[in-house]
Amino acid sequence: MGITHWKRLGEKILGKKYNLSIVPADSFFIRKLNKKYRNKNKSTNVLSFPLDKNNGEIFINEALAKKEAIKYKLPLKDYTDYLIIHSLLHLKGYDHGAKMRAEEAKIIENLKLKIKN
Repeated sequence: MGITHWKRLGEKILGKKYNLSIVPADSFFIRKLNKKYRNKNKSTNVLSFPLDKNNGEIFINEALAKKEAIKYKLPLKDYTDYLIIHSLLHLKGYDHGAKMRAEEAKIIENLKLKIKN
């Protein structure tokens, strides 16, 4: 688990020419981002921001992800990989819905993650 591993996932999903930043963020900081850019005054596990066609950022709240993985009884690596995959698909242009769930399911199966989307 870690940023290097997640960047490799990014290359697989977005391509090698995509410039991806992955930033660990605590609950306070991610809450501020969520409030400012999404008008939601709460912390969240992950946020993604497409900057342009070939650049984007993902902020991941690893402490919250760890709590959620325990709550859902999932391996932490698999759960955080899922959160990054979900964010990468947002950066690729997917919105929540059936197409995004289908693409997530395909990636989860290919990577053999122990998670259901």
